Amino acid sequence: MSVPLSQMWTVATYVLGQRLRGRQRYPLVLMLEPLFRCNLACAGCGKIQYPGHILRRHLTVEQCLAAVEECGAPMVSIPGGEPLMYPDIGRLVQELVARRKYVYLCTNALLLKEKLGEGVFTPSKYLSFSVHMDGLREEHDEAVCRDGVYDVAVEAISEALRRGFRVTTNTTLFDGANPLRMREFFDAMMDLGVEGMMVSPGYSYSKAPDQVHFLRRQRAHELFRAMLANPKKRWRFNQSPIFLQFLMGKHDFECTPWGNPTYNLFGWQRPCYLLQEGYAASFKELIETTRWEDYGKRSGNP
Repeated sequence: MSVPLSQMWTVATYVLGQRLRGRQRYPLVLMLEPLFRCNLACAGCGKIQYPGHILRRHLTVEQCLAAVEECGAPMVSIPGGEPLMYPDIGRLVQELVARRKYVYLCTNALLLKEKLGEGVFTPSKYLSFSVHMDGLREEHDEAVCRDGVYDVAVEAISEALRRGFRVTTNTTLFDGANPLRMREFFDAMMDLGVEGMMVSPGYSYSKAPDQVHFLRRQRAHELFRAMLANPKKRWRFNQSPIFLQFLMGKHDFECTPWGNPTYNLFGWQRPCYLLQEGYAASFKELIETTRWEDYGKRSGNP
């Protein structure tokens, strides 16, 4: 697992502190969505399907920081939309780093090289660019519904690494993914020099235009078993080995949706980033009033 020791220590001491306080439900990663607007229209994304008046809005930096303080999670992931389109992204990241939060800024990288050239960001162990890469050139450009995006992203990754930034990749796999091509992709990302890779099955978004290619459990296990069989030692994943085994169907875990709370324009999303079933006005309300027993494999909720 390719995560800096300082980050592992911060998370471990945080978890220990929560357990010593007797807390059963606590957040690990705050999913902070300052906007839904994007410069791509990926078929598997449900975030950009909001009406125009919603897409034109964004949270203030003050709203974002208040959510971070209220939640208290040691890590903050900034998805979207495209976070680099957020007008105050530089200031927001600076404030989060000053609070010693480990930040994963998710981006399609179309604007990354431009922002780096403008000096919007400063390298820090607390900041990692998590670049959306859904495979090699052919697969990635098809996934994002635009030609040439893969090459732009690769160039931006190289520039970020040259400037001393942490860079990881974030890959979503859909039905029809080729395991052999994905193994070639892992090699390509290691050749680029990224810190680590994150892979996950394409979870269903009800608002996404493409509802055909989301992976079901059994098919996801088959794909990940074929893809990760005999993994190369040089492959570095930004996920624990036991979670990768879970993706392969070798382990079974119960869902913990409170571990990834989401804050966006509508408030605190119930129950988590992947499911949208209402909102709470505060993090406390989210934790105390959400019917957590309705989620997870044991609940029987499909």
